[in-house]
Amino acid sequence: MKFILDILKGMVIGIANVIPGVSGGTMAVSMGIYDKMIFALTNIFKEFKKSIITLLPIGIGMGLGIVGLAKIIEWLFEILPVQTNLFFIGLILGGLPMLIKEIKGKKFNAGHIAGFIIFFALVVGLALLDGVTGADVDLSFGLLTVLKLVGAGIIAAATMVVPGVSGSMMMMLLGFYQPIISTINDTVSALKNMDIPGLMAGVGVLFPFGIGVLIGIVAIAKLIEFLFKKYALIVYWCIIGLISASPFAIIIMNKDIFAELNALKIITAVVAFAIGCVIAYFLGGDVKKEEKAE
Repeated sequence: MKFILDILKGMVIGIANVIPGVSGGTMAVSMGIYDKMIFALTNIFKEFKKSIITLLPIGIGMGLGIVGLAKIIEWLFEILPVQTNLFFIGLILGGLPMLIKEIKGKKFNAGHIAGFIIFFALVVGLALLDGVTGADVDLSFGLLTVLKLVGAGIIAAATMVVPGVSGSMMMMLLGFYQPIISTINDTVSALKNMDIPGLMAGVGVLFPFGIGVLIGIVAIAKLIEFLFKKYALIVYWCIIGLISASPFAIIIMNKDIFAELNALKIITAVVAFAIGCVIAYFLGGDVKKEEKAE
């Protein structure tokens, strides 16, 4: 049962990483598995078996979410954009109460408030930059392209792991988002059709990008683990700032779809929001039950 639940959580994180404005790191916090993921990533060699048991179902879920369900989510964004956005906002905010418990009853100071404000402003600022997206990059094969892909993978992974910051949005700003998404879709099609040249072309792009992603995830996970050990309380305040800003960022990036609302859209959006909150609360709450059981 736990394995299946972790796959479901991984699917939510995977889908979030594909959607600009939605943070995979935020979803990991909301699902209640962020700390375990960071620990598993930073201790994968020291506690290999335990780390793999933690990461495997999440990784499977993320793969399913990115490759399979991303198309369904994109379709939902096209036909029910307001409701789908509110569903994700619900997923984000549904896990916030569990995070607030980490700071409840503990003294706070000006530094904690400053951390909250700075990181809240960071997410909103990135959302306001959404219109200033870079031109799509040229992914024709070559050494420079390989180095660019590794670098883009490192940046994407680092931003995907940090709660509140959308890796997809950062990829859009760098001009890599559409080319990478297109390459993933083309590679999946090539695999279905047994198109070897097309498959090789896709691997030529996705492999160096994947190497960069792995480097970025491990590097940022090490940094986050260090910060949690040394400055846990202020880190929680910063993460709460990032997460609290995420709904505003989503609305800013999708302001056009919220311009024309009617009673039916508002009612269905509220229902979608509530469903998202409930899913995040119960999936995140499942981790607390596991911790007590241990």
